[in-house]
Amino acid sequence: MIELLKELIKIQSDTKEGANKALLFCADWLKTKGESVKVHDNKGYLMLTAVKGQGEETIVWNGHVDVVPGHKEQFVPVEEGDRLYGRGAADMKAGVAAMMQAFVELDSSLVTREVQLHIVTDEEIGGRHTSKWLVEQGFHGDFVICGEPTGLKVGLQSKGILRMDMVFKGKPAHGSRPWEGINAIESAMKFHLSVADLPFRKESTEYYEQPSVNLPIIKAGQRYNVVPEVCEMSYDIRFMPGQQKEEIVRQLVDLAETLNVTMDYKASGSTPPLTTTKDNPFIQSLQKAITATTQQQAVLFGQHGAADTRYYAAVNGGEGAIEFGPSGDDWHGNAEYVTISSVHAYKNILLAHAQLT
Repeated sequence: MIELLKELIKIQSDTKEGANKALLFCADWLKTKGESVKVHDNKGYLMLTAVKGQGEETIVWNGHVDVVPGHKEQFVPVEEGDRLYGRGAADMKAGVAAMMQAFVELDSSLVTREVQLHIVTDEEIGGRHTSKWLVEQGFHGDFVICGEPTGLKVGLQSKGILRMDMVFKGKPAHGSRPWEGINAIESAMKFHLSVADLPFRKESTEYYEQPSVNLPIIKAGQRYNVVPEVCEMSYDIRFMPGQQKEEIVRQLVDLAETLNVTMDYKASGSTPPLTTTKDNPFIQSLQKAITATTQQQAVLFGQHGAADTRYYAAVNGGEGAIEFGPSGDDWHGNAEYVTISSVHAYKNILLAHAQLT
């Protein structure tokens, strides 16, 4: 399995063509092990599915072989002790290799449910051409494990996404006489400083201390000697399970009115949060599998970002799709690595969980 992982790391899959090459490598590897594999093509993006077992319940193992761009030397795997370095080692070719090995070792006679393996090629650019497409074609299940690197902890929830594009309007004037105008940048600044005091910013849950608000884009001003008439400002808001996008938008709009600033807005790019709870029977059985395999209690947590889990969870009202994978660090960085021992443990946990009744 670790040799399989090394071969995957060697494939420079930071382009569409490279990711497709890695996908076909996975398909060929599974076929040589006697597995029946179907390769799908959506607008030139490849993905594969394979199925084992049968029953009323379906578990999906989802992994992606595309990676963010890296330096040439990062596509040469380097093993040092328990660490395996390389682009995609943690995010998430280790999860893919473990899922492939677990799928091969899975004995259909020991499972009372269906297990689907999904390997995709565009998660790092949004997953819309592969995982989203697979879900739309009916490839989904009662419980989905996306093998993102989580340190063998269970990311059972994730924050939702709200993108707010705002235009603050002022009144232009000569730069030497700013009191004769209304500075749109200053209006936006006043608004931004007040956002921290809104009620939605002070809420928390079992897995999150607070929602997050990132101000990534500001566009305003063209000349030193003109009071700026317009300031465009955009927010990336990650809201917690239990919070409502509409209520957050309402609070932001009301704030502009309270501050007496003129603001137009567009709420877009919204993704609902994942709301799987610790009472979910699949979460409970996964905790048992983790404890049985590692002799340690499972740790549950909430992810701050989003993954392909969102497409699967949408089918079940936000439930039943989690992030769970091996241990590593510095993914998307120059020293990305995965711990080899965690890859073996992860594979064994997947097998134990699939075979629990």
